[in-house]
Amino acid sequence: MQNKKVLLMYITEVSGHHSATLAIENALRIQEPSIDILNINAFHYTNPISERIVNRFYMGVIKKTPGIWDYLYDNPSIVKNTRRIKQYVHKLNSPKLKILFDRFRPQVIVCSQAFPCGMAADFKKTYNLNIPLIGVLTDHAPHSFWIYDNVDYYITPSQDTKNGFIRKGVPAQRIKTLGIPIDPKFAKHHNKEEIAKKMGLDLKIPIVLLMGGGQGIGPIKKIIKYLDRTGANFQIVVIAGTNKKLLNKLKNNHKNYKKKITIFAYVDNIDELMEVSKLVISKAGGMTTSEALAKDLPLVIIKPIPGQEELNTEFLLRCGAAIKIIKTKEIISVIERLLNDAEKLKKMSLNAKRLGKPNASFDIADLILKLCSNTTDIE
Repeated sequence: MQNKKVLLMYITEVSGHHSATLAIENALRIQEPSIDILNINAFHYTNPISERIVNRFYMGVIKKTPGIWDYLYDNPSIVKNTRRIKQYVHKLNSPKLKILFDRFRPQVIVCSQAFPCGMAADFKKTYNLNIPLIGVLTDHAPHSFWIYDNVDYYITPSQDTKNGFIRKGVPAQRIKTLGIPIDPKFAKHHNKEEIAKKMGLDLKIPIVLLMGGGQGIGPIKKIIKYLDRTGANFQIVVIAGTNKKLLNKLKNNHKNYKKKITIFAYVDNIDELMEVSKLVISKAGGMTTSEALAKDLPLVIIKPIPGQEELNTEFLLRCGAAIKIIKTKEIISVIERLLNDAEKLKKMSLNAKRLGKPNASFDIADLILKLCSNTTDIE
């Protein structure tokens, strides 16, 4: 019997989009070890030079002029005016995609970002292909760049997100609320004492986890400075991600901090660190927030990036799982209030648990495997 074949496509190596496809890949391999999976950076594969330029532009805009990104994000006029450009780019990319598809011959295509999803949708239309295409959202708010006729299923994190897609004209039967795919290990519970011992942490003192996504973005140094002034008794675990400059500065200043601060670079055991934490201070990326929700962790969100992060934050605020901070110095009063109000912290934790979908990657893998087998009873 021929092995099932799944093509996973994302953009940007260090990103939530890539983390999502890796989570789906892990879940698929757990459920069907013999499966053939091709997990590729679609932007790099089709446009390696443009990828570098676009990534630099994006990071520059986010850091220096986030208002521009806010204007561009899910702007109906931008979506309409770029339609022909997208079609032209997709046409240029078709020869490379055809080589890829002819060699690998996938039974299902799964995209964790709108660019490869649109490219695959137009490719299906051009060559009249009947390969199931799944778009997997990694944020809590849908945007119009996702919408194509040839996408068979959209995976959304919540009913709220599903309703947003329906309002944009996507048929309800093409939307499945399975969650944002996070690593399967987030579905497991760990021994907190063992984790604390391994990481050099003290479970008798509340642990506050501070993160800036995989790339260590945000006013992390300022946050630590303010947290170090608070009267509340807690310890801080900081994840600097791939931000080497931040990591070095934090380590150089380590001896000046009054509170116990444990500093890590990019780590692969966020699930364990979240397991022992009381709350997490973070940017509002879809993957990070979904991981926190899976671990029942209340979120404190600092200066969300306009666009997807702002919309993610609005969703989490509506659901009572997060607190938003505009001015960094507000972190002092917020953390002191939360750590001194066990009832408030518990309520936020319960709201997080209600939203969390720790088994999302397995549920998405189930759908993919059914489509590979041409199962018709998909509800």
